[in-house]
Amino acid sequence: MVDRITTWIQDRIPISGGQIRELTNEPVPNHLKRWWFALGGTPAYLFVIQIVTGIVLAVYYQPAPETAYESVRYITEEAAFGWYLRGVHKWGATLMIAAVILHQMRVYFTGAYRKPRELNWMVGMTMLICTLMIGFTGYSLVYEQLSFWGATVAANLTGSVPVVGEFLRQMLLGGDGYNPRTLPRFFVLHAAALPVTLILLLVVHIALIRLQGVTEFQFEEEEKEEKKHFNFFPDHLYTELIMGLGLMILLTVLATILPATLGPKANPLVTPEVIKPEWFFYVTFRWLKLFAGGFAILSTGFIVFIMYLWPFIDAWIRRRTRYAEASVWIGIAATLLIIALTVWEGLVAH
Repeated sequence: MVDRITTWIQDRIPISGGQIRELTNEPVPNHLKRWWFALGGTPAYLFVIQIVTGIVLAVYYQPAPETAYESVRYITEEAAFGWYLRGVHKWGATLMIAAVILHQMRVYFTGAYRKPRELNWMVGMTMLICTLMIGFTGYSLVYEQLSFWGATVAANLTGSVPVVGEFLRQMLLGGDGYNPRTLPRFFVLHAAALPVTLILLLVVHIALIRLQGVTEFQFEEEEKEEKKHFNFFPDHLYTELIMGLGLMILLTVLATILPATLGPKANPLVTPEVIKPEWFFYVTFRWLKLFAGGFAILSTGFIVFIMYLWPFIDAWIRRRTRYAEASVWIGIAATLLIIALTVWEGLVAH
């Protein structure tokens, strides 16, 4: 019976299992056996979880100021396993953002952005920004007091950007201020525009990796080994599946022990004493508090611009100075600063 089904499929799709294995069986460098070097698959797996849980949540969610909060309350308190799906979606977003940041840091500190992979670094930076925007718009959809005012503050800050700021603010809000058209726009961005953009970027990212190959690293314990690669299928695929299973268990535990909660409903007439974004924007929020608005916004944009061009800046440093690994020390200093600002914003009284 199985042979007949296999023959029937192969008659209509003339691709054999051997051809599929040959197509996917790209040699993988040995260093990817270490899980911290294989972080690229983690956000991709979490992204799939976000899509699946997001589609189920969208069945119940109603993106309008009058109905959004109540629909989230229904999901959390009444819908069958709604609390679990919302918890997995929330924690999946948190872990996905953390995984993308860690992956970008790994690429930076190992110099995997250097020639000829400069363009893929820039694609990765765009994917990071896109992931952060997905997190921001998702946080705003709950229509809680904090998420409403967080979105309002973010829109006002966007309006402070020179030249294009006011245009971007009106495009984001659908008017001069938060209005009935704002929440549907956030929903379209969160559920359609940004995910599709991220998928397209992911296709380009993977295509460049396949064309250029994975950056290879040599470790002392591997110098005596004759075999420096292993097969993607099934060896690396098994590794990714094990990581995926571990992530699913972790998400289930987090969603059960620390479920997604629901704060007070948004009230445009009452400004809360504490306005706080999600954790991944703590560093930006603290930076904006430390400096005047214009300088803080321009400097933030300048830092992002520098990060995009860093492969070329690093190449110039390596070519023109004696400090070949200056980027490592710059990265360490920047990481410590980001951690310090994030912890500061997370702990201080507002």
